[in-house]
Amino acid sequence: MMEKNGCMDRPCPIAVSVVIPVYNVEKYLDETIQSVLDQELQDFEIILVNDGSSDSSAAICQKYASLDPRIYFFDQDNAGVSVARNNGLSHARGEYVYFLDSDDTIESEFLTGAYTFAKQDDLDLVVVGEIYCYRAKRLTAVPTCGLFIKKSLLDSYPDIRFPVGIQPCEDGLFSHCLFLMTDKIGFNPDAKYFYRQHENQNHVRINKETARILKQIPNWLELLKIFYDQHDIFTSRALKLALFIEHEPFELRYIKMPFDENEKEVLFRLLQNFMRQYVEPYLSKTDIEVLSVPFRYFMTTENHVNFDNFYKSYRTNRAQQFKHALFWVKFIPISKLRRKLRKNIRNKYIDI
Repeated sequence: MMEKNGCMDRPCPIAVSVVIPVYNVEKYLDETIQSVLDQELQDFEIILVNDGSSDSSAAICQKYASLDPRIYFFDQDNAGVSVARNNGLSHARGEYVYFLDSDDTIESEFLTGAYTFAKQDDLDLVVVGEIYCYRAKRLTAVPTCGLFIKKSLLDSYPDIRFPVGIQPCEDGLFSHCLFLMTDKIGFNPDAKYFYRQHENQNHVRINKETARILKQIPNWLELLKIFYDQHDIFTSRALKLALFIEHEPFELRYIKMPFDENEKEVLFRLLQNFMRQYVEPYLSKTDIEVLSVPFRYFMTTENHVNFDNFYKSYRTNRAQQFKHALFWVKFIPISKLRRKLRKNIRNKYIDI
């Protein structure tokens, strides 16, 4: 493991620590690092953590660390993205921390916008990017690319770290726990993050691994149970937990992954039992009305077949409503208003 000497090499403290876990991304790493170096806000450090790459990624990291005193390089045996992020975080000295994936990039004003937004209201968390901000009222988890974090919040809760051995959902569990611990949260939809799509992305592989993911979901639920127990927040945060279950294991997994019939039934029972034992007893009628129509039906119907039949009809009706809404918008004479309404309609119907 390599490290430069702390504050001897640069002014301390600094505004932002950008933590980049690195694993076999030699094709994209230069562009990722350069997007940080090109930031309008230059008061940052870059922490590169190589997770046992077998390509030239480590050499690229070393090159940049030798060229810029703000860049720090750490090398670890392959242990997964959670360990790499936690390792990077342990060395971070910024007032705020941002986790950037090593195959993606950020626009030149990204850090300036997020940092200024956070500082003006002394926020602990800033949700960045339009795709996440539009769900603000129902948001209980975001990927790492969508969250700008005050370091002092992480220091106050050392039990909130990326869960080791969990993927996917390691970032969802991490961000969800942070959302539970503070109300000082802001939303900056203007931040631009460029998500690179390629055949080696984790989500492409994960969507094919239904059996592995199904075995992991009980671990997600157990981690949630432990955290809620330790902080005694089942009663006070029941709606947030319900929304998390609705989004992560229900929407992103049950709805969107190609589980077979047996796998669906297992996941159906698992989520129903968890909700009935740990969540529903603490939900008010008002809380339940916040949940989506499909999730409410999912929690009350007898089996996964009933739900799947209902959901097929529900999606058909939603598609028709979406088309009708867009049809009437085209008769609005003011183009700016038309664009705004179309955007609002798409956001409304993009959810489950």
